[in-house]
Amino acid sequence: MRSERSASAEQIYAALVALAAEPVADPQARPEGAQEADRLRLLGGLLAKTELEITVATRLTGEEELEDILETMLGWADQLGPDPAAAVNVLTNRLQRTALQVSESEAEEAPPGREASFAAAMTAMYTLSAQLHADRGDVEGTRRALCGAEEALIDVMQGVHDLRVAIGDAAEEDETPES
Repeated sequence: MRSERSASAEQIYAALVALAAEPVADPQARPEGAQEADRLRLLGGLLAKTELEITVATRLTGEEELEDILETMLGWADQLGPDPAAAVNVLTNRLQRTALQVSESEAEEAPPGREASFAAAMTAMYTLSAQLHADRGDVEGTRRALCGAEEALIDVMQGVHDLRVAIGDAAEEDETPES
């Protein structure tokens, strides 16, 4: 997927400056300013700033919250245009980022709720990918994506169970089956 008018690193940096969110750069490391090699990192910063602005602007009261979210979605759809394949690619990419962000934890091992949430995002991503492959007639790609979805779904269930065990709502399963 290619954008017809991709923003340059310099343009993205300028947008961050306009939003008072420019990254602190080491002038000795980058005396010439933002470079194309910085483009994805700058886009990530711009995305984070945009998501924070949406979060702050969204009212958290019943109907108003839904209206704000729908208004945001209309803006998203206006920008993306009428290309359903592009929308699926954007959603798949978002789900991958969400899964990685959810799995980030200070602990050596992520808590079960985070593990289950990571797997839930991956389940959605794989399932969406499977449908995309199926729509293209790619049976093997569909199978691979469905395998990923099934494995991730098992991880969701295990994480939910582990969280129930952690709060005392379920018994921990034995490692060895009884004969």
